[in-house]
Amino acid sequence: MAVDPKIKILLVEDAATMRKMEVKILKQLSFENIIEAIDGEDAISKIEAEKNIQLIISDWAMPNKDGYELLRWLRSHEIYNNTPMIMATGQGDKEYVEKAMQGGANGVVAKPFTPEDLKFQIEKAFGVEEKKSKKTDNGIKVDKEGKVLLKIAHIQITDHLTLGVMKHMLEKGGNKADFFKLETLCMPGWNPVQSALEQNEVDAAFILAPIAMDLFNYGTPIKLVMFAHRNGSIFVRSKSKNYRKPYQQFFKHKTFFIPHKMSIHNMLAHIYFTQMGLKPGIPGKEAVNVLFDVVPPIKMPEFLSENPESCGFMVAEPIGSRAISAGIAEKQFVSSEIWENHPCCVAVFRDEFINDHPDAVQEFCNLLTEAGRFIGQCPDEAAKIAVSFLDPEGQLGLQQVLLRSVLTDPKGIKTDNLYPVTEDLETIQNYMVNNMGIGRRIDLDTFVDKRFADKAYKDAPARIRSASPIKLINEVKESDYADKKPGKGEGKVISMGDLNVKASREGKYLSFGIADEKYGLGILDVREIIGMMPIRTMPQMPEYIKGVVNLREKIIPVIDMRLKFGMEPLEYHDRTCIIVVEVSGLTGSTLMGLVVDTVWEVSDIKDEETEDCPHFGASFSTNYILGIAKTKEGITILLDIDKILQADDVLQLAQVA
Repeated sequence: MAVDPKIKILLVEDAATMRKMEVKILKQLSFENIIEAIDGEDAISKIEAEKNIQLIISDWAMPNKDGYELLRWLRSHEIYNNTPMIMATGQGDKEYVEKAMQGGANGVVAKPFTPEDLKFQIEKAFGVEEKKSKKTDNGIKVDKEGKVLLKIAHIQITDHLTLGVMKHMLEKGGNKADFFKLETLCMPGWNPVQSALEQNEVDAAFILAPIAMDLFNYGTPIKLVMFAHRNGSIFVRSKSKNYRKPYQQFFKHKTFFIPHKMSIHNMLAHIYFTQMGLKPGIPGKEAVNVLFDVVPPIKMPEFLSENPESCGFMVAEPIGSRAISAGIAEKQFVSSEIWENHPCCVAVFRDEFINDHPDAVQEFCNLLTEAGRFIGQCPDEAAKIAVSFLDPEGQLGLQQVLLRSVLTDPKGIKTDNLYPVTEDLETIQNYMVNNMGIGRRIDLDTFVDKRFADKAYKDAPARIRSASPIKLINEVKESDYADKKPGKGEGKVISMGDLNVKASREGKYLSFGIADEKYGLGILDVREIIGMMPIRTMPQMPEYIKGVVNLREKIIPVIDMRLKFGMEPLEYHDRTCIIVVEVSGLTGSTLMGLVVDTVWEVSDIKDEETEDCPHFGASFSTNYILGIAKTKEGITILLDIDKILQADDVLQLAQVA
């Protein structure tokens, strides 16, 4: 029996663009009675007001009260204890899925999800059994010729073109497979691919390496046999005339789109923004000022153009190049500029298929190697194959000329070397676990089965099996970081180090006074300046946290900068002001008030007018000082507002708010 389409659904999502898309998906599934909430607190008020909510679909990371807190509140109230709740979240790794289910969720659908993904979870929450054709004999079929049917899943990106070329070579290119018949299943997103692997609905898949590693960690019997490609992704930024020094201010306090939490795109974008001195990430455990949001790859250009608070996205080609050609975005860099020859998607097989049909797996790896070389040698023919394989119904609007450009980019996708280098996977594992707190360590020697690749590349030079060292973007032309002007040349070459230090200092600053010192804050961090107003004190808070103010119905925590810097308190007077700034929060950027003695003016600070802060010894921390500006008006101490507040401060201010 199907779920009644007239049920009342509460959709909880703080991102307006994502909420709009999810409403559209629900309506595609014939659900029309939808109530929207912007966070957990709003959701609770609507649950109590409506009384007869029959299904709750909630994001995880939200301000005020997140989705998990909403779930625990729901399960702690007897009247709502049996209300079905589905977590629709960017926290797509198994750790969060397990936490949600143990907390009482009826299902978890990881972003980006399709209508089919959400439909499955809704039906599951209401006890509707989905009838699937279960495989018999371990799901492996062998025909009269002794060939096994190999079912392999993929999605519509050039990263999976090697599979399409192999299929073309078998069907039309004169190649022959002695041990298997190939059946490719094009799926709408990563969730169906992941589910198909877990549920033994396919024998193999092309899938993001971190997803495969996460599945292996949680017991899915799979082995990685080959890389699907190397390189092949692009970072684009939104098109704007405001892209200028300091470059990181263009991205700060904005949303950046990635295709999946467990992806190389998440990792490389994190590296890039971190090297710029920013705090990127999916909201959750740490304060962030570049908010990563997981959206469907094909929706990224649309989201970027419709959401002024977004700054760009990183994705597999050709989606980025299409956005550039459509005038929606501008190229920032391609992924190989950070990590040359990096892996991304990988080919994994289920253990039972490998054990029962090793000859078929070996033949597959041999043919995949050949297909990879064909792409490099015949890009025109490969681009033609790509159009029919990746976009058979013309939904993506792929064009052969665009795909050829992607395939021939010297820094773009590479398919001539698909050997599964364990050290490259170790690089991913180390960075994601140590620097991002994502995933868990696995035994890579057990996960990677190299015997098939060893034979496929038996005559290849040693470099095929060597690791690719990760690096920073060493040389980036200034024209990549600013709009070109008529007659302007390529410009000077700057390094990531310049972006970390000098470029981060140049720009407009609001100067203010505390005692006899003059300080400066980047003007893009400042939202407004208000006079003193009643501050509601909060118990059990550090002395420098004065409390909260109600600014146009928004509660804003306030700290006294004199007390934060360890100075003597001062009675507030007619020149005392509150500077409202945007700072890193656990769910993205948040507002905070700074009480200062007086506000001066907005000044332009140039690189050449700044220098590093002097070192005052180990007992005196100056990590929150960007530098010292020396101008004709005097000395200004330039502050990094995010570094003034430590992790404990952020948590306390969140509690205050």
